[in-house]
Amino acid sequence: MQQTLPANVSNAVHQAHIDLRAQLAAGENVLASLPVDLNAQMQFSAGLVALTDRRLLAWEAGATGWRDWPLDAGGADLALRHFDHAGVGTLELHDGFGRLAFWRFTLEGQPQALQLVRLFERETARRQSGVPPEAGADGPPAALCPHCQTPLPPDSEECPLCEPDLQAPPSTWVLLRLWRFARPYRKQLATGFALTLASTAATLVPPYLTIPLMDDILIPFQNGQQIPPWRVLAYLGALLGAALLGWGLSWARTYLLALVSERIGADLRTATFEHLLQLSLDYFGGKRTGDLMARIGSETDRICVFLSLHALDFATDVLMIVMTAVILFSINPWLALVTLLPLPFIAWMIHIVRDRLRTGFEKIDRVWSEVTNVLADTIPGIRVVKAFAQEKREAQRFREANQHNLQVNDRLNRTWSLFTPTVSLLTEIGLLVVWAFGIWLVSRQQITVGVLTAFIAYIGRFYTRLDSMSRIVSVTQKAAAGAKRIFDILDHVSNVPEPAQPVKLAALKGRIEMHGIGFRYGNRAVIRGLDLAIEPGEMIGLVGHSGSGKSTLVNLICRFYDVSDGSIRVDGTDIRRLGVADYRRHIGLVLQEPFLFFGTIAENIAYGRPDASRAEIIAAARAAHAHEFILRLPQGYDSLVGERGQGLSGGERQRISIARALLIDPRILILDEATSSVDTETEKEIQKALDNLVQGRTTIAIAHRLSTLRKADRLVVMDRGQVVEVGPHDELMARQGAYWRLYEAQARQVDTEADEAGMDAGSSVALATSQAAHVAQRTGTP
Repeated sequence: MQQTLPANVSNAVHQAHIDLRAQLAAGENVLASLPVDLNAQMQFSAGLVALTDRRLLAWEAGATGWRDWPLDAGGADLALRHFDHAGVGTLELHDGFGRLAFWRFTLEGQPQALQLVRLFERETARRQSGVPPEAGADGPPAALCPHCQTPLPPDSEECPLCEPDLQAPPSTWVLLRLWRFARPYRKQLATGFALTLASTAATLVPPYLTIPLMDDILIPFQNGQQIPPWRVLAYLGALLGAALLGWGLSWARTYLLALVSERIGADLRTATFEHLLQLSLDYFGGKRTGDLMARIGSETDRICVFLSLHALDFATDVLMIVMTAVILFSINPWLALVTLLPLPFIAWMIHIVRDRLRTGFEKIDRVWSEVTNVLADTIPGIRVVKAFAQEKREAQRFREANQHNLQVNDRLNRTWSLFTPTVSLLTEIGLLVVWAFGIWLVSRQQITVGVLTAFIAYIGRFYTRLDSMSRIVSVTQKAAAGAKRIFDILDHVSNVPEPAQPVKLAALKGRIEMHGIGFRYGNRAVIRGLDLAIEPGEMIGLVGHSGSGKSTLVNLICRFYDVSDGSIRVDGTDIRRLGVADYRRHIGLVLQEPFLFFGTIAENIAYGRPDASRAEIIAAARAAHAHEFILRLPQGYDSLVGERGQGLSGGERQRISIARALLIDPRILILDEATSSVDTETEKEIQKALDNLVQGRTTIAIAHRLSTLRKADRLVVMDRGQVVEVGPHDELMARQGAYWRLYEAQARQVDTEADEAGMDAGSSVALATSQAAHVAQRTGTP
């Protein structure tokens, strides 16, 4: 599910699509378009980039008009380049002299951007080769959009000018896929169906008894005949017995099927969440937390209500209508035909309205996820919101999302509000026709008053069920929309798959070999042809500028992503042949921003080993230099940690995360900027804990402060996704290459910070001497 734009941006983009039609010349066809939702200042703003078979057009909010760049005039020099970084995509238009324009957008527009670049390159290549646009494709003329009559792009059935429906409308048949979750309860479902059949039959008995009550009891008694009291009591007892039997059977089937539906819903939630946990990190990078929470929470609840109540009612309604129709035809076929007259009209209305409801409820789900996304963004980040005094801004975001949700619901309610009363009107007309035709048959003595009374009683139930079936259309479409959103998760295949026959890990030594590995984020190469070997127990320091690929390399080693090229081997085995969970149990990870769960200190330390004893937890905390501050907490190891570690300092959270890594005793240790966000004193405490952690383990440490890597056996310098230097500190400094430049730049920064802090020259010399002493201590040089 893609992120929905703010309402004002979405409306402006939609208007830009409409205005684009007026910009097209006669015979000019739109090939692709990209809604642009960010401006140069990275703020939400509307814009549109469109490619036709003649030119590239662009419009941005606040601009005086459209800009365009013809493909024929200098098209050979035009180049459209695409980049993406940190959740933001960029398109740049260049010619032979420099950049002409650029546009930024959130990554929900990534598919449209890639298609736009592909078609742009195809059109410019066609012009360079001298092939006219008309000769590029054979066959019939391009199809026209049924809404705006614009020629559709080649090999596409979607109009780039009309507002696209981001997801295919959910079909009601998607509900049949729920059978995989219902199959374990098929015996209970069969019992429930039998109870439904029996209870429906029981409820049809009382109307049939009205025939003898009217013809044999009431009318003769009204004409002066004597009626035996036992006959009256027998009929009344039969009515009471049928009512009680129907109540008992109905209660039993409702209770049984409600239990089954709750279990189906619980299994659906569990299966969805378990599958979600198995997906790779790139899936979560394109999703919003609020949207995923809404799918697993509210959507499964909606499906559960549908299965427990509405599906049961629908089955009862169908059985009631079929059995009632059989009884009516057995009593009087002609009167039964008149009774069924409104049925084709109601069925036709349901068919017409169903399509509108189907797309409408899917759009409502997407818009509602926009509301939950605002909540999921704002509540965890409330400290930042308050720190920057952005309460009004966030309230406005929520107000806009809520207003958009209201508008979409209003449009759907206009359709639904007309449909339901129309069905009720048709049923009332049908009842009137039955009365008129029945009275005519009674006047001709073809039926008795008792038969007509029974017909009216049956018809009341018949039309009530028919009206109920018409109302279930909206519920069914809501459930289908929810099921589709759930199966969108279940159908997604992880980019880090489990091997079919995983190799079992006995004892891991920790040798890591990387051979020609490459990795791409989208179409951007991040790692290129990297070769590196790390020996068991060796400590490697990864250094380099931001964006050089250090964190990506660590993610590949942890197998959060799979390499695009080459292979990573641990102890000679490709990690893609290892079971994902089995392999990661041997990896300890300490991040720059440690994440703690809501729970006790002991539970957070034992997260990787929930069965660890209290003595083992305390031993890990002691090694991580966390035992002392934990004992100062009110409840010690049983003290509750707030969500994301609220109530603890950054250094305390970091030492708990180190204790968590120590407890699992990993053979491979990853330190990703573990001390970059703490003060000097806290860094010393964390460094002592890390010294205990790295002993005897293959360690890969990332740090921007090069002084924190003084104990590394080798330093690996990365630049633009490649290894440019490898070696100890002294050797790399002697080369005066990339590492030397990094070190010198940091030394100058230290001097600058010292000067700004008011340090004199002697203090600066002392600082430099202290750094040199650290290096001498590490290398053994004088």
